[in-house]
Amino acid sequence: MTEQTSPPRAVVTGASTGIGAATVRALRERGWDVLATARRTDRLEALAQETGCAVFAADLTDPAQVAALADRATADGPLRALVNNAGGAIGLDPVADADVADWLGMYEMNVLATLRLTQALLPALESDGGGDLVFVTSTAAHGAYPGGGGYTAAKRAEREIALTLRQELVGRPVRIIEIAPGMVKTEEFALNRFDGDAERAEKVYAGVAEPLVAADIADAIAWTLTRPAHVNVDLLMIRPVAQATNTLVARSEGR
Repeated sequence: MTEQTSPPRAVVTGASTGIGAATVRALRERGWDVLATARRTDRLEALAQETGCAVFAADLTDPAQVAALADRATADGPLRALVNNAGGAIGLDPVADADVADWLGMYEMNVLATLRLTQALLPALESDGGGDLVFVTSTAAHGAYPGGGGYTAAKRAEREIALTLRQELVGRPVRIIEIAPGMVKTEEFALNRFDGDAERAEKVYAGVAEPLVAADIADAIAWTLTRPAHVNVDLLMIRPVAQATNTLVARSEGR
């Protein structure tokens, strides 16, 4: 990676809320130019007003919109980083009762959307002197748990993209970074997983004194991006102190 005289530029996906929005804030605070992307224009506009980031609304499951985003991302000069954060979970059904449509949806938004944008921006990252590809996976990519089959399968597949690229691009000026968060209490992740059922979503965090928050993960992402050029942080797995595994979590009595 070559030194840049202008501020480094990053694209952050899934930036309308949660870890994505927090990552935009963290990078802007560190002097980066950021292009934030998500589907919801109103959320993006509010983030732009707050942070001064540039925004581009896009549905990453639509190849035409991915191509348009890539054109926008490369129009303003060299690109230093792509933070692949967009994704999510749908449902918590056991494998025997799983809805195939839910599994397809999770694969599309966690794996194929990530693949499309990575393919679209990798040439720019490499030709501009080198850059970073960050994959925000999950501890679900590293271990199964009951009811999580569709999500763990999708996140494992996303992780395989990172692992494979790390080998395919070795010796070339592109760093491959995986961030694997554990229990992070964000505004929408659990709520979306349970189709808007706020009571079920809140039970995910019930009795947990201090789950992670989006800013914790954003801080870690920013840290990996600002390491010396010869340092590649292959994997950061981040859990709250209260969580030992995907299912073993310390909770207060009665919760």
